[in-house]
Amino acid sequence: MNVRQLIDILKDQDPDAVVELAIVAPVEEDEEDITVDRYEVDAVMPWDRDENEEQKVWLVGGEEDDVDAFIDAVEDDSEHDHEHD
Repeated sequence: MNVRQLIDILKDQDPDAVVELAIVAPVEEDEEDITVDRYEVDAVMPWDRDENEEQKVWLVGGEEDDVDAFIDAVEDDSEHDHEHD
């Protein structure tokens, strides 16, 4: 899905609705049972680390402390990248 498609879908939704990520994964490999983890979207981040890849946008969600640590790490990494430019 690209950003344009996501915007088209979201524009028909209640603007006050909370946006969540639903991560669907197998409980165990080679099994039919699945689990669904739900997290509110806490951040939106452009992600263009590899010049050979298409630009991506990450919707970030999870436990608050984990999200904060992740964002801090990404920002620190990004600052180090700019120092080497």
